[in-house]
Amino acid sequence: MNTPYLEVTFRNGRALAAYLYLPRKAQDKSHKTTRAEPGLVIDYNRQGKPIGIEITAPSKLTATALNKVLRELGFSPLTRSDLKPLRAA
Repeated sequence: MNTPYLEVTFRNGRALAAYLYLPRKAQDKSHKTTRAEPGLVIDYNRQGKPIGIEITAPSKLTATALNKVLRELGFSPLTRSDLKPLRAA
């Protein structure tokens, strides 16, 4: 996978949790996690490369907070339209 993509889990029509998959190899698995902005957990593979960001409080997430973390990790920021699935319900 070469481009980030967002997966959202809904319950009763509301976003319950989400996961932003970052570019990675198919065999990459989470080896270590760290907490970032409130409500964000970063997954790293064995080599220390970030492979995804768990969004534990989607209703409270702002594009600014997520993009700050993405920039710190060396990734391009997302647009508000990239995050539309979080606001869909």
